[in-house]
Amino acid sequence: MQISMKLELKDTPGQLLGALKPISDIGGNIITIIHQRDMISPENTLTVDIVLELPEKKLDTLINVLRERGCGVIRIGKERLLQKQSLIMIGHLMHTDLTDTVDQIDQTGFAEVSELHMVMPAINEPSTAKITIRAVSPEDMRRAVAILHDVSKRKNILVLEPLEGME
Repeated sequence: MQISMKLELKDTPGQLLGALKPISDIGGNIITIIHQRDMISPENTLTVDIVLELPEKKLDTLINVLRERGCGVIRIGKERLLQKQSLIMIGHLMHTDLTDTVDQIDQTGFAEVSELHMVMPAINEPSTAKITIRAVSPEDMRRAVAILHDVSKRKNILVLEPLEGME
């Protein structure tokens, strides 16, 4: 089963590895990780978004191990997002806070970013990313893509769609 998680980690060396290792230890496969250190909270924590594949019976074990290691599990989303669409984003993605762009979709409750593949040719050059959004229904997908377009317009990011039809 595919699961998306938002974790809260202390901003100290080794915390990300400590959160990722249990996933592979119990037979999970990491699909996507979004980790930006420039978004540290006043409590000296940061969030990490992870999409992974995991045998369903192992989810409770993973949650317990993560909490034992001091990782806060903020959100867990199981495979209820049956619609899928990929788009291309072009622009200064990192400089315009990519985490905020993803969060605008993830916070809806009806859609999530499930994959993000980015190419950054040089620090001052525009980046290109393939973003895959999953949503509950075709209407929710249209709403999520509209959110992406609105956020991208404010951040001067070009969005090209679709790479494939919704599944």
